[in-house]
Amino acid sequence: MPSLDRLSETARQGILSLAIEEVTSTPFHPPAKPLAQSRVAIVTTAGVHLPGDKPFVAGDPTYRTIPSATAGADLLQSHTSLGFDRTGIMADPNVVYPIDRLREMVAEGEIGELAPRFFSFMGAQRDVTPIKAQAAEVAAKLLEDGVDVVLLTPT
Repeated sequence: MPSLDRLSETARQGILSLAIEEVTSTPFHPPAKPLAQSRVAIVTTAGVHLPGDKPFVAGDPTYRTIPSATAGADLLQSHTSLGFDRTGIMADPNVVYPIDRLREMVAEGEIGELAPRFFSFMGAQRDVTPIKAQAAEVAAKLLEDGVDVVLLTPT
């Protein structure tokens, strides 16, 4: 995100007028077992998806499911946001979707295994209300997959 002083007056006022949701609790829950025995999943707001999936559009509250066997280099990124710099993601998708690092951790016994599927949302949401229902649906799927730990990668 660029500095406010580098934006047009219209863009600056638009950002400054956004409602900010106050978070009063910490959603962290300690893992029930050691990481070396845990099933891990990625949930990202990087707007990454499979080539055949519908691209994300501005304000899109939906999510995409990504099989964990998918290579980061095989994903597309359609996140849209003012001033969003994609340079790092294009150089190394692990910046926002650390699949290669997680596979290395599984191979080294640092984490137990990867969940069968991961989930991607698009960040830069002006209204988080519609995304909350989608997030609850993803949480249910993570539980269905027996996930013990979720790595959240915000963008």
